[in-house]
Amino acid sequence: MKFKFPLMLVLCGTLLFAGCSDQSKKQDDSLITGEEFTKHIAVLASDSLEGRKPFSTGEEKTINYLKTEFEKMGLLPGNGDSYFQKVPMVDIMSKPAGQLIFKNAKGSISLNYLDDFVAATRRVREQVSVQNSEMIFAGYGIVAPEYGWNDYDGLDVKGKTVVVLVNDPGFSDSTLFKGKTMTYYGRWTYKFEEAARQGATGVIIIHDTKPASYGWAVVRSGWSKSKLYLQAEDDNMSRAVMEGWITMESAKKLFTLAGVSDTLLAAAGKKGFRPVPLHVNSSITLNNTIKKSESNNVLALLPGTGKKDEYIIYSAHWDHFGKGEPIDGDSIYNGAADNASGTAALLELAHAFTQTKTKPSRSVVFLSVTAEEQGLLGSDYYASHPVYPVNKTVADINMDVLQPFGRMKDIIIVGKGQSELDEYAEQAAAEQGRTTRGEPDPSGGWYFRSDHFNFAKVGIPSMYIENGSVSVEHGEEWGEAQKKEYNDKRYHAPTDEYSSDWDLSGIVEDIRLLFDVGYRLSNETTFPGWKAGSEFKAIRDKSMGK
Repeated sequence: MKFKFPLMLVLCGTLLFAGCSDQSKKQDDSLITGEEFTKHIAVLASDSLEGRKPFSTGEEKTINYLKTEFEKMGLLPGNGDSYFQKVPMVDIMSKPAGQLIFKNAKGSISLNYLDDFVAATRRVREQVSVQNSEMIFAGYGIVAPEYGWNDYDGLDVKGKTVVVLVNDPGFSDSTLFKGKTMTYYGRWTYKFEEAARQGATGVIIIHDTKPASYGWAVVRSGWSKSKLYLQAEDDNMSRAVMEGWITMESAKKLFTLAGVSDTLLAAAGKKGFRPVPLHVNSSITLNNTIKKSESNNVLALLPGTGKKDEYIIYSAHWDHFGKGEPIDGDSIYNGAADNASGTAALLELAHAFTQTKTKPSRSVVFLSVTAEEQGLLGSDYYASHPVYPVNKTVADINMDVLQPFGRMKDIIIVGKGQSELDEYAEQAAAEQGRTTRGEPDPSGGWYFRSDHFNFAKVGIPSMYIENGSVSVEHGEEWGEAQKKEYNDKRYHAPTDEYSSDWDLSGIVEDIRLLFDVGYRLSNETTFPGWKAGSEFKAIRDKSMGK
């Protein structure tokens, strides 16, 4: 196991701490050594937990492991007398009965499952069918009045299938929306939500690697397995019958059949674009295996010594994909980086807080949520069913994918510019001799891809950091290459596995930074806020009675 902490760094950290009269800002680095992290990730990323999929024996093993570790630390149950918060969900495995068919008077196209398309339904029915549904190209499928944009204006899509692009118009025109910084309107989840609001029977997203920020293999892998949804009173009958994706190659074949040019893809990003009927009908039948059950968020509490009714939340999702399509003979999706790493860091942080000489004034909650990989469901449920009052929750500090690339000179604040938590991270980074910056590719919509987003949606200031890119030992080009290798070869694949030769020095430094941010917040009397211009500021102001 590699840690690589030079003696000079340790001495400097000690001198900084010794020279700091405000004990609320920073604690001794010896509280976080990586030993706890190493112990926990070796278990969490092991084959014995079977990929940690909700509803599986892997879930039972995972959540009980977390509960036992919290108990060993002396932390209290975080939900009354329980360490668990039940999350009612439904597991649906949708399998096409055959091919996805596009047909008109000129001919037909038959697309193959996984290679050319993926499809599923949220409707809790053993079989659903879309037959001869008229198809319409609806641009980006966005209704955003604040940007003067409505792809559905004057369009009746009831009974029809809409075909839409991923991301938002700002990706190709920096003068639109937030330019290269993806808005929520660009997320695939939004596309499905809006199509359902408009009454569409089917919705198909055209995959494009650059605006999606991931390749078709990621879509294929994620949709080859069953999908989880929060249970709804109407059994999700208000959602579209079919939700899916097609490859860009398949989209071009569709346009050729429709007799329209693929220049429509560019035209969709121009103001004034109008939807285009394709005069093609789509048909598909989905057979569904349904299982209703409850998964679990796991949470533990360290009560504050003063302001016990104010809370700092550290969050990390414990789940991954379980077992899926075998790749090179390996069918267990261990999710070592994603997100055994964040969960192990959560346990290391919890241990550190229990070992502080001066305990925090505010209460600290350690929350490991379920079903992030299926659409941030565990954090969605917590945010809509909070155990601790939203207006008493100071901040959420989220951890998702900590990488073993060694120490970095920088750290990335995802969504930098949103909240005053930026300044907390900047101070903690400066004490480590590091710099902060925003994500290099904001068009990827990373701010909407992890659990902190659901806390933000209810107004709680939320922070999510990523590994920096400028390696202390190897430089920036090497650091970027490591990230690319992970995204290309290991992200959401069975190859995301833990190894005892991981260089944990950078992970340890990041955990220390997150500890310093949370410890400082836990001993203050003020609440950090959202910055002017943030879409979440008004929500927070209302919840705080401003």
